Amino acid sequence: MFWKLRVFWYRTDKAAFAFGLFCAGIVGALVFAMTGVFEHRDAQAARLRDFHARSLDCLALNVYYEARGEPMAGQYAVAEVTMNRKASRFYPKTVCEVVYQREAFSWTGTRNLEKPDGEAWAQAQKVAEDVYYGRRPASMPGVLHFHATYVRPDWSAERKRVAKIGRHVFYR
Repeated sequence: MFWKLRVFWYRTDKAAFAFGLFCAGIVGALVFAMTGVFEHRDAQAARLRDFHARSLDCLALNVYYEARGEPMAGQYAVAEVTMNRKASRFYPKTVCEVVYQREAFSWTGTRNLEKPDGEAWAQAQKVAEDVYYGRRPASMPGVLHFHATYVRPDWSAERKRVAKIGRHVFYR
């Protein structure tokens, strides 16, 4: 049996065999490269999905803790202010960085917050998604500041008051 294989090898045209190996090597390299490209693309898409999910969560948390007892217009306004800050060159470039910027929102400095849940959390998530994905027209263009009606910060005298919604006053 082995001698038949040996005779076959010596009689065979080796150029065709070498060409076949060469083509198989190229196809294998292309498959390997394409697998790497697709894995990289999938990993990049997963990172982007995670980034958007984290951004939505930060925005929803801000709406929940800043405005959960407010009318819907006030919740949307708080979400818009957060996104306006993200778009401004004077603030950080991601939603989470804006929300957790030092002393930007009062709740971020509070320890032992109750975990968001229930209807108010579901509503905050819906508001966050609507504003984040631009599903509704902006009602607060250029508005970067707000405060609760029961406080009067020093900076409020320097800003243009735009609206009072619920227990919040908004400024440009």
